[in-house]
Amino acid sequence: MDTKKLRRKPLFKKNFYEDAAWQNSRTVCGIDEVGRGCLAGPLVTAAVILPPFKKHRLLLDSKILTVNEREQAYRWIMRHCSYGIGIVSSQIIDTHNIWQATLLAMKKAVIHAIARSGDMPSALLVDAMPLSVHDTGYASIPVYHFIKGESKSSSIAAASIVAKVTRDRLMGELDPLFPGYGFSEHKGYATQKHKEAVATLGSTIIHRVSFLGNTRASAMELEHLEQKHYEQQSLC
Repeated sequence: MDTKKLRRKPLFKKNFYEDAAWQNSRTVCGIDEVGRGCLAGPLVTAAVILPPFKKHRLLLDSKILTVNEREQAYRWIMRHCSYGIGIVSSQIIDTHNIWQATLLAMKKAVIHAIARSGDMPSALLVDAMPLSVHDTGYASIPVYHFIKGESKSSSIAAASIVAKVTRDRLMGELDPLFPGYGFSEHKGYATQKHKEAVATLGSTIIHRVSFLGNTRASAMELEHLEQKHYEQQSLC
């Protein structure tokens, strides 16, 4: 027996939780975030509840979709799904740290999505973050978090799309208010152009002061460090 193949076998098939819920006339809520590794701009989270047995071919990780594909998927989600959005400012991030700010934004998104849906989901599915809702009216809902959740759950993928489209639009609206930084281009991530703008023009009120101490770190490097941390965690 090839033990390597056994180790590579996924813990569960894609949409395991969705299919189990739908078979019992229930739903699940997928949750994801966008903008955690940025130097500027808000962090945006989204929570999406798909209607039973309804999917779309573009419910994939928002990072692998083109702009047009994300917009198409976003419009489908807006028409067919219950969703909630949670946004936290750079000031909240600086005050509470990015980890706690992300959990706060996710909790906001979940509360809004469930309120909009009117139904209590059978599970909350989160991309990587160990979200706790014990201090809300939804403490009885089990929470499951796993790495690369967008590839394992269409609900999480849908949340990643809503969060990505929402944040990109916000950064586009902020761009003309802060000329010279190129926010509509890099969306606040730590690109070379962005770091050079900060070095030349200084920071703005939408910059995360706590992130500017090491502007040499790229978004990719930040995500790599977070990935190492998440790999040490298991399902709730």
